[in-house]
Amino acid sequence: MMEKLVLIDGHSILNRAFYGVPDLTNSSGLHTNAIYGFLNILFKILEEEKPDYLTVAFDVHAPTFRHEIYKEYKGTRKPMPEELREQVPVMKEVLSAMGIATVEKTGLEADDILGTLAKKSEKQGMAVSLVSGDRDLLQIATDGIKVRIPKTKGGKTEIEDYYTSDVVARYQVTPTEFIDLKALMGDTADNIPGVPKVGEKTATELIRTYHSVENLYDHIDEITKKAVKESLINNRKLADLSKDLATIRTDSDVELDKDKARIHNFYTEDAYKILKKLEFKNLLSRFEKRVSHDEITEKFHTVTDLAEAENLFEKAGKEEATGLYLLLDEKRSLLAVCLSFPDGETFFCRREGFLTEDYLADKLRKLSETGKIVCANIKEYYDFLQTDNTDHYFDIILAAYLLNPLKNDYTIQDVANEHLGLMLQEKTEMFGKKSLSAAYAEMEEEVISYISFLVYACVKAAPVLKKKLEETGMDRLMKEIEMPLTCVLYDMEKEGIRVNPEKLKAYGDTLAGRIKELEQEIYRKAGCEFNINSPKQLGEILFERMKLPGGKKTKTGYSTAADVLEKLSGEAPVVADILEYRGLTKLKSTYADGLAVYIGEEDRIHSTFNQTITATGRISSTEPNLQNIPMRMELGRQIRKVFIPRDGYLFTDADYSQIELRVLAHMSGDKQLIEAYRTDADIHRITASKVFHTPFEEVTDLQRRNAKAVNFGIVYGISSFGLSQDLSISRKEATEYIEQYFATYPGIKAFLDGAVAHAKENGYVTTMYGRRRPVPELSSSNFMQRSFGERVAMNSPIQGTAADIIKIAMIRVHQRLKDEKLSSKLILQVHDELLIETKEEEKDKVREILEEEMKGAAKLAVELEIDLHTGYDWYEAK
Repeated sequence: MMEKLVLIDGHSILNRAFYGVPDLTNSSGLHTNAIYGFLNILFKILEEEKPDYLTVAFDVHAPTFRHEIYKEYKGTRKPMPEELREQVPVMKEVLSAMGIATVEKTGLEADDILGTLAKKSEKQGMAVSLVSGDRDLLQIATDGIKVRIPKTKGGKTEIEDYYTSDVVARYQVTPTEFIDLKALMGDTADNIPGVPKVGEKTATELIRTYHSVENLYDHIDEITKKAVKESLINNRKLADLSKDLATIRTDSDVELDKDKARIHNFYTEDAYKILKKLEFKNLLSRFEKRVSHDEITEKFHTVTDLAEAENLFEKAGKEEATGLYLLLDEKRSLLAVCLSFPDGETFFCRREGFLTEDYLADKLRKLSETGKIVCANIKEYYDFLQTDNTDHYFDIILAAYLLNPLKNDYTIQDVANEHLGLMLQEKTEMFGKKSLSAAYAEMEEEVISYISFLVYACVKAAPVLKKKLEETGMDRLMKEIEMPLTCVLYDMEKEGIRVNPEKLKAYGDTLAGRIKELEQEIYRKAGCEFNINSPKQLGEILFERMKLPGGKKTKTGYSTAADVLEKLSGEAPVVADILEYRGLTKLKSTYADGLAVYIGEEDRIHSTFNQTITATGRISSTEPNLQNIPMRMELGRQIRKVFIPRDGYLFTDADYSQIELRVLAHMSGDKQLIEAYRTDADIHRITASKVFHTPFEEVTDLQRRNAKAVNFGIVYGISSFGLSQDLSISRKEATEYIEQYFATYPGIKAFLDGAVAHAKENGYVTTMYGRRRPVPELSSSNFMQRSFGERVAMNSPIQGTAADIIKIAMIRVHQRLKDEKLSSKLILQVHDELLIETKEEEKDKVREILEEEMKGAAKLAVELEIDLHTGYDWYEAK
C-alpha cells in the first residue's frame, strides 16, 4: 500500500485559526484561539487522512531570497497581531510535546519547504496531502499531491481539496500556469507587483491562451487590447520578476526525516500538561479518554431471539440511563433498535423473526413510560415513544445546543468530540451519500458497528452535559422548556397545515401576470430589454445607461443590493418597479411554485420545526419555511389565503402584542415605560409625546411613526446611522432622537449598557430563563465585529426571553388542548404568533385557552397582551 505524508503550513493554519475561532484566553491571560483552532484542524486532518508521516513547516522571521531580489516583497503586510504572535512559540511547544516533526530554514519560506518536501516525496512514491490556508500552494498540486485548504467559520472547519483537475475547474488554469497567472495579475497580499492594467480576468484569458509568461511575450503582437499590450511590452521585467517571486521552490536543500515524521502516539504526558495550562478542557478529554474500538466492541451484543430481547428491555427499564438509537427506513419503518448502558454494554436488536416491528414498537413504548432514555434528536423517534411526559428523556443534541448555540450544525460526532474527546467517524466517511438504511441493506455489519458507537456516545455524554447545564444554570431551561417543546413540535409537524391547491395555482398565475407587467414597464423605462435578474446587467443599465447616482462598482460590477436600490426608489420610478419585481419573483419561486412541491395527503403541508438553528432560541421552520410568509406588501400577504382549515374547522390566530417591548420594560425596570404600558394607551404615541415634548393629543402621525421606529430600533441596538437610514433623516437628528429617548427612559439605557458590560466581562448574556447567548464578537480586534457584538448583547436578552415566553405559551396551549380533550390542534408558530386549527363548536373554548395560557406564560411588570382573530383562511384570521 502507498505510504501517505501530510504536510502542514504552520503559520498559515495558525493564521486561519486565529481569525476563524473566537478569541480565547486562559486564566493567565495568554491568547489561545489560534492554537485551539490549529489543533482542531490537525485532528480533523489526521482522522480523515490517517497518514503514515506528518511534518509541520514554519516561516523564519528573517529575509528570504525573495527579499534579496525585491526588497518590497511582502512590504505591504500589516505586522502580525500581538495576540497571534504570542501563540506561535507555544504552538511549536505543543507540537514538540506531541512528538510532531517541525521544520524551518533561514532564507526559505514555509511554502518552499513544503513544495520541496511534497515533490521529493511524490517522486519516492508517496501520496502527499499539503494543508495550507495559502492558495499560492495550488501550484504544487498534481494527481499525486492534494492541496487542502481549510476554512474555519463559527468554530466549524470545512476543507477544500485540490488535485490538478480541481485547480483547472476552479481557476481555468493548470497548477503550473497558476504561477504565470500570479505573475501577470500580481498579489497585493505578498506585494508581488504584476503587470499594470492586467487584472485577474485578463490574466486568466492570457494564460489560458498562451499558457506561460514566456510564450505570451513570444506572441505579444497577437494581443488586440492596446492598453494591455502596451503595459505588457513596457513591463516585461516586472512580469519576469513577479514570476520569480511567485514561484515556489521545489528543489530546496531540505529532506524529509522519515523517522521524526512517522506517526505515533501524540497523546503524551508532556502534551497533556501543556494543554492543561492552556485550559483546553475539550481537548484534554481527548488525551484522558481515548476509547479504543476494542473497549466498545468487547461489550457489544447482537440480540437474536425473543428471550434475549425480553431480558434486554426489562434491564433497560431499570437502568439509571439507557442510550437509544433507532434505525428507520425512508418510510419511517423500524429496522432495528440499539440500546446502550452507562457501563458501556451495547445491544443491537434487528427486526427479524419474532422480533417484529410491532413487537419492538410495543417494547419501546413501554420503555418510554418507565425508563430513562438518552438519545439524539428525540423528536424523530416520537412515532415509537410516549409524548405525555418528557421528564425522563434527555436529548444530547438539545443540551449541546444550549451550551453552545452558535454552531451551524450539531451531530452525535460533534458532541462526542467536544464533550468526551472521542473521535467518531462521520456517516459520509463510511457510507458516502447513502442513507443509513440503504447502507444497512448492503453493509450490515459496518452499519451496526457505526450505530453502536453513536448510541454509546449518547449515554456517555449525558452525565457530562447534565453537569455542564447545571453549572451554567440551564438545567431547568432544558427540562421545563426545551424537552417538553419537542413533543409540541412533533405534533405540529404530524398535523401539518392544509393548502388549497387551486388557490395556490391561481395565486401563482396572478403573480406571473403582475411580473410580466413589471417586466415590460421596466424595459420601457430603461429604454431597452435586458436580464433583470442579472446584477451585472442591471447595474450597467441603472448607473451607466440611465446615469443614476450612488453607483458603487465592485470587482463583479455595480452593487444592486436592496439597500442600494431602496435609496434610489424615490428618484427613479424604474427602481421601485425593480424592487417590486424582485419581491414578486421571489414570492412566486419560493411560495407559489415552491409550496406546491410539499403538498401531501389531504392537501396538507408538513413543515419541520427546528430548535437548534438560531442563537437566540427562536424556533425555525424548514422544508418548507412557513415562518417567512411575507407581510410587507399586500400581494405578499395574499399567500395566506391559500392556507385553509379542514372541513368543519376554522383558524384561530393569536399574536403577542409588542412582546419584545414589554419584555424590555420588565427587564430594564424602567418606571416610565412600565407606567406607559399600565395606562393601556398607545405606547408609540406616548413615546412620541415624551421624546418630542408634545402633548399626547397633538402628536402627529409622523412623530408617532418615528417614535415607533425608535421603540423597536432600540430593542435591536440601532445606531444613529441605522435610524437615520430608516427614517430618511440626518444622522444628527437621529442622534438627538436616541438621546431624547434615553433621557425619557433612563432605565433602558442603564439596562442596555449593563448587558454589554456583562457580556464583555463574562463572554455571554442571558435571558430571564437563564438561556445563554455567547458574544465572542466583543473581544474581536475588528471594530465592525465589536459593534455587532454590542448590538447582540443588547438584543439577545430581550429577543431570547420573548422566544422563551412563546415556547412556554406553546407548551401550555398544547397541553390544555390535550387535557380538555379537544379536537382543535396547534398547527403553526410564526415568531410571536400561534395558529390553531379550531373545530367550529370549540372556538369559544380555544379562544379562552389562548387568552389564559398566552397571557399567563410569564409574569412581567407589564401585562402580556395578544391580538386574537378567527377566519376561514389564514389571511382572514390574521
